[in-house]
Amino acid sequence: MSQPRLPKKSLPPGLKKMNERSYYLAFSSFSGIGPHRFTKLLKTFGSAEKAYKADVKSLSEIIGKSWTKKFDDFRKGFDIPKFEKDLKKKKIDYVCLADREYSSLLSKIPNPPILLYLKGNRKLLSQTPVVAIVGTRKMTGYGRVVTERFAFELANAGFVIVSGMAIGVDSQAHIGCLDASGLTIAVLGNGVDLPFPSSNAHLYDRILKEKGLIISEFPPGEPPSKGTFPSRNRIIAGISQAVLVTEGAQDSGSLITANLALSFERRVFAVPGPITSSLSAAPLRLIEKGAKLVVSPSDILKEFDVKPKNREKSEGPKFGNLSKEEGKIVEILENESLQFDEIVRRLKLDPSKAGTILTFMEIKGILKNSGGSYSLP
Repeated sequence: MSQPRLPKKSLPPGLKKMNERSYYLAFSSFSGIGPHRFTKLLKTFGSAEKAYKADVKSLSEIIGKSWTKKFDDFRKGFDIPKFEKDLKKKKIDYVCLADREYSSLLSKIPNPPILLYLKGNRKLLSQTPVVAIVGTRKMTGYGRVVTERFAFELANAGFVIVSGMAIGVDSQAHIGCLDASGLTIAVLGNGVDLPFPSSNAHLYDRILKEKGLIISEFPPGEPPSKGTFPSRNRIIAGISQAVLVTEGAQDSGSLITANLALSFERRVFAVPGPITSSLSAAPLRLIEKGAKLVVSPSDILKEFDVKPKNREKSEGPKFGNLSKEEGKIVEILENESLQFDEIVRRLKLDPSKAGTILTFMEIKGILKNSGGSYSLP
């Protein structure tokens, strides 16, 4: 191929004053050139600036005539300096692949995002340890307790918690983290200036207020679509050292995130749920594929060789909101440990119901089970 040429009159004035980052920003604003095509352009032209300014003939040899026509129309009307000013007005920052601040974990995945738009604490992109917690939107009471417990304990131990701010497990992961005064990253499938879903606008505001970070590869103003969520999931897996799935059905989107994490050679953890629940299917499938089964946050802390904080801080207000049955169980375990059958006999509980209650209490850290003998920690 002949040496790429630069067009003389087709581009807006002022481009000579732009730096390399500005051209990454411009490319990220054009929907027709994603990470794969952008990588080809970089290899051919040597820089984002040269690729952006390349003549139509040279570009068509890389991305085809149709996309070249669309891109040429786009760049003729796209005002980079104005776009950068608009970002500042909206308090939106960005980091591109060429920046040192770009997540080193994310940069290692195939076809990483050209650029990430940011709102909030950008330092979190380089902070470790970092774990993603994902799962179903149709969260059960079991899923809520499990997700809250893991998010709270891990955040309290110093982990950054990543999730997608969707209804259900994602939201509970962010909330559990923030309740522990932890730091969380929300990855959106739309522009960072659009809280989605709208019912989570309060959570969006809380994340920013409490030194969290909201990121997306999609330009400000871009709404979510069916195709943006798989892209969002790859970022969740890519910026995390591990992914934890707490609850999800057989076709749960959390499986996409977990499978991507496995392909990126990241750790994957799964919490087993009741075998009678269809929302236990995703964790069970992952465990079959080699994910590590975890029943307590301490299991993950051990994997990262991180010590938990002291009891008062790490366990939270676990005795402050007990059900009637939980309160009775705590009372009879105050001075001794008891076997399951003895707890059922003393409290005259249905064995099935008792098993569910004890499992919840164990997950919440209210009691511990040692070989079938229950006691307070």
